[in-house]
Amino acid sequence: MAESLRIGLIGLDTSHAPAFARLFNVADDPEHLSGGKVVTAYPGGSKDFELSWSRVGKFTEEIRDKFGVSMVDSPEAVAEASDLVLMTAVDGRVHRELFERIVKFKRPTFIDKPLATTSEDAKAIFKLAGDHGVAVMSCSSLRYADSLTDALKDPKAQELGRVVGCDVYGPMDIQPPLPGLFWYGIHTVEIMSYVMGLGCKQVRVATSEKFDLITGIWEDGRMASIRGNRNENWTYGVTLQREKGAQYVNMSVNKRSYYANMLTAIMATLPNGKSDVPAAETMQVIRFLEAANQSRSSGNSVDL
Repeated sequence: MAESLRIGLIGLDTSHAPAFARLFNVADDPEHLSGGKVVTAYPGGSKDFELSWSRVGKFTEEIRDKFGVSMVDSPEAVAEASDLVLMTAVDGRVHRELFERIVKFKRPTFIDKPLATTSEDAKAIFKLAGDHGVAVMSCSSLRYADSLTDALKDPKAQELGRVVGCDVYGPMDIQPPLPGLFWYGIHTVEIMSYVMGLGCKQVRVATSEKFDLITGIWEDGRMASIRGNRNENWTYGVTLQREKGAQYVNMSVNKRSYYANMLTAIMATLPNGKSDVPAAETMQVIRFLEAANQSRSSGNSVDL
């Protein structure tokens, strides 16, 4: 890996973009990350999504003026001028098209959550990446909460046996035009998937105005639940169900920010042609969300 990578941002319509720029470009930030600097960015934005077009201007100004990042007029220009691309476009519907435009430059690429809003698009992104030999990684930063990672490897907790299930809670706001749970639902689903691993076979959702209750069943009989909140509770947490007892994790209490931990994992893997999150796990997350949306509409269980 080069001593200092040139990092490019594609899509400046999310608070993640200035947060990432700050962590890389402000040397005296308490969580400053070495090894790279954000040097170029393409603002982008989706005209049919208010939380995109209404924020892209202010974030572009902040990233340009506060962090000294040069603005360009296309995703291709970002990829050409970068060693590593962070696709921060907040609208998962546009990720496939954006990646199709830059894949020829063969830059390792992090695609911020969600990778896509359909399984079809997610599969196409990974196939395109494979065909061109490009490393791609996508995830929610919540999987890197050190409260969670520390709890999973806590020796005392491991005396209770392996994890046989989990009960996750967190905010689950819905923002059209993104389909159903593909806005904030991905965070709790990522937590669940990180804890439980591969093998989810079925999902069922009960829904009301203020809540969603999602149940997942794994091929080996393990089960997990997610309580999605649309009330005043915007915190995250999970109870790990172990063979001999339960272990509660308050994910609001962490030593480092989710973003700093995630970007550290990105820098340790993507520039070396690897992803810290297996493609199969990312695909499971996207398919789980897709099936959960189907279950919300029908009230029936949906197989993954």
